[in-house]
Amino acid sequence: MAKKVIAVLFGGQSSEHDVSKVSAANIISHINQDKYTVLPVYITKEGHWLLYDGPVENIQNDTWEKYATEAILSPDATHRGIFRIVGEKVKLMPVDLVFPVLHGANGEDGTIQGLFELAKIPYVGCGVLSSAVSMNKAFTKIIVEKLGIDQAKYTVVYRNEIENDIESCIEKVEDVCGYPCFVKPACAGSSVGITKAHNRDELVDGLWTASKEDRTVVIEENITGYELECAVLGNTDVKASAVGQVLAAAEFYDYDAKYNNKESKTVIPAPIPENKTEEIREKAVKIFKALDGRGLSRVDFFMEEGTERIVFNEINTLPGFTPISMYTMLFNEVGLSTEEIIDKIIDLGFSRNED
Repeated sequence: MAKKVIAVLFGGQSSEHDVSKVSAANIISHINQDKYTVLPVYITKEGHWLLYDGPVENIQNDTWEKYATEAILSPDATHRGIFRIVGEKVKLMPVDLVFPVLHGANGEDGTIQGLFELAKIPYVGCGVLSSAVSMNKAFTKIIVEKLGIDQAKYTVVYRNEIENDIESCIEKVEDVCGYPCFVKPACAGSSVGITKAHNRDELVDGLWTASKEDRTVVIEENITGYELECAVLGNTDVKASAVGQVLAAAEFYDYDAKYNNKESKTVIPAPIPENKTEEIREKAVKIFKALDGRGLSRVDFFMEEGTERIVFNEINTLPGFTPISMYTMLFNEVGLSTEEIIDKIIDLGFSRNED
């Protein structure tokens, strides 16, 4: 039986471009090569698509571009594949499944999922609507609020409001959230553009910083306590992983603390009461299902200091897959190897529309 072909897309035009390359190298090295043929497809920061034929270990260190040729994933549903372009020669390479390893904008927000839908090619992860809503922190909050799950107090302002009447924005934030508060772009991934404001001056700086990343800005009250994460795996029959704790080296778990600061640590399983672990696992599955999730996500919470109240933070539909990323480590803790996790995610991609 011929091996099925999986196109792994990585890179992309988001601020998480470099993390995507590390995730892709890790995923490709753990895909079962006896079952699948892998087509690594790199999307440059400018949006140029390239098919890569070299060693997987070179993906993350930028020594591989000599192995790359132009490529285009066709939106034509009769093609169901990628066109490889070498000079004037064009060859259609059939694809059975796409594994997008594109974190953040243009990869995790439903845009590229729409391309897969047009092409009629099965793919890994959440669909168009689920991806778009989950990427947008403001809309995610509206849905989670309907579930009756606790969240930090929050408000939303828009770029045009910041530009035209920032004083009203400040008053709104101070009235709802107080200080300190977190200022977040609604649709930026991996804590990019997020700041913590302790006073009015820092709030002003934070609003401008966030509005550069997105036209919608979400501001949340500060929750003091444990920062906790739970991974989920499944389509309609969804399983939750162990719960892990993040110990950020910085004041909060921003991009640098996640990927560059070696002082940041994770504790798996999290040192919290068993009933709180089960509460988080149940709520993670409930949120994932409410958002019509498919395949995989990581759902983040706080356990408030003193009250032990579980507070939803955010959901990531294409979480990092680097060797130090929480998603795989959380499932490793409950007995699944990284190879088994990725094999299951691929199976879920093939069956995403059957449930």
